[in-house]
Amino acid sequence: MLRERVAIIILLLPLVAWVVADGGWLFTGAVAIVLAFAAREYAHLFRNDPFRPSSPLLVFGTFLLALSRYWGGIQFSASVLTLLCLLVMIWHLIDFEKGAPRSGTDFAITLAGIVYLGWIGSYLISLRTLMDGLWWFFIALPSVWFADAAAFFVGRWIGRHRLAPKLSPKKTWEGYLAGIFAGALSGLLLALLWRVGAGTPSSITPVRGVIVGLILSVLAPFGDLGVSMIKREIQVKDTGNLLPGHGGALDRLDTWIWAGVLGYILIPWLVNG
Repeated sequence: MLRERVAIIILLLPLVAWVVADGGWLFTGAVAIVLAFAAREYAHLFRNDPFRPSSPLLVFGTFLLALSRYWGGIQFSASVLTLLCLLVMIWHLIDFEKGAPRSGTDFAITLAGIVYLGWIGSYLISLRTLMDGLWWFFIALPSVWFADAAAFFVGRWIGRHRLAPKLSPKKTWEGYLAGIFAGALSGLLLALLWRVGAGTPSSITPVRGVIVGLILSVLAPFGDLGVSMIKREIQVKDTGNLLPGHGGALDRLDTWIWAGVLGYILIPWLVNG
């Protein structure tokens, strides 16, 4: 499985870098499609239980929120989210009239998925639109990736104390702390590297890189545990099988989503604060 993961990463990395560098509708469309795949997996997870969340609204709403974030910014996206909330309620009111036994819970599941994957996930797009957004994107996301890799390898090597035994028995405190160190270090090194490309007058500095890498590596792993919570309750190993060795889109996005939103909040504060 590890070899499969590495092979997929090596194959996809140039394509991902090219799409992110574009930063326009190509990047937005790619993010929207991946989020929509994750929304489909999310709906399928809960439809395996005795619930009936709306798969069409989850996929459509998530995709639309991502596009609206790029097209009109956060304020316009908030208006789209409000209308989607009303549409979701109407859907499940009708479904209840048709005999659905748990439409109140179905409504909550559908709405939670749209907010989680559509609204919060769209901050990946917002992060890219910041000043020096290309370089910050390639600091925030890789910091989380390196932190995850360090946590995995160190946890397997010397991990003894379980971090969350019920949610993810293989995760350890040793791995988590190693991930935090790796995230901070990668933020520093990436900031030094990308500062060359961004230029001296840019907002990229080593100190800011360390802070971004540190905070994201501390908080983003809770996104992984959150998805693990859902999978444990429903008793599935992966959210899907989109990529060999990587599981589904939601399995990959669990920490990326939080890297996007936390980076978007943190970076302007560091730059302008």
